[in-house]
Amino acid sequence: MQTPRPDTAPGSTVGTQTRHALHGRYPRAESVDDFRHNLALVRERMAVACQRVGRAADSVRLLPVSKTIDEAHIRLAYQAGCRMLGENKVQEAHHKWEAMQDLTDLHWSVIGHLQTNKAKLVARFADEFQALDSLRLAETLDRRLQAEGRSLDVFVQVNTSNEASKYGLLPEAVAGFLQALPRSGALRVRGLMTLAMFSAEPQQVRACFVRLRELRERLRQDAPAGIGLDELSMGMSGDFEIAIEEGATVVRVGQAIFGARAVPDSHYWPAPRSTD
Repeated sequence: MQTPRPDTAPGSTVGTQTRHALHGRYPRAESVDDFRHNLALVRERMAVACQRVGRAADSVRLLPVSKTIDEAHIRLAYQAGCRMLGENKVQEAHHKWEAMQDLTDLHWSVIGHLQTNKAKLVARFADEFQALDSLRLAETLDRRLQAEGRSLDVFVQVNTSNEASKYGLLPEAVAGFLQALPRSGALRVRGLMTLAMFSAEPQQVRACFVRLRELRERLRQDAPAGIGLDELSMGMSGDFEIAIEEGATVVRVGQAIFGARAVPDSHYWPAPRSTD
């Protein structure tokens, strides 16, 4: 199986395709060899993007995203080397965690919006949470984690596109949010996360990543003790090369590894905001 790569012109940083255009282009991975092939191609693209801007290839972590992927295919990805997986929906992730506890070195990152009434699930099994965007959620997670005797790496989600359809704090609210976070040590802030604008224009996508990087640099000057801002989680299958060029340290890649999903990414980021 040959996985297509985005169109790029010689000497350009990245082609004009974004995740909208790439939807449906990736064949479904059906074997360990398929997964190894896809992972190798993604890592090659990551390394080339790093080289373009003078970064070390190992300065960016690949987070494979397994949302909607069944247990059998996840086990194939595990055999191909995946040891941490990202999931949008906490109940789906918790179910998979329960079903695959025999894979003791498989870890889970919850990357989608979380309602406070489901915080207990994240506190029970997740190793990382990338969508922290409210003090109420932070306080509930902190309490649940202390009860479980666990700690959790977290990223603060920032709405860099200023779209009403997206969750996350507006950039100007992040400094005050960091100051108000619980200080028990159960929540370990590692950095910031964003979703770029769903756009076919690379310049609009890039602008979201630039905003997150520049926000991180401003926040570092007065970050509270114990708050880590080393990490920037940004970029998905259709735009992770742009994200790497703008400083991403984590890229969340699903379709380029697992194959096209039945529905586009916008299905997982619904327009109506739900309330906790």
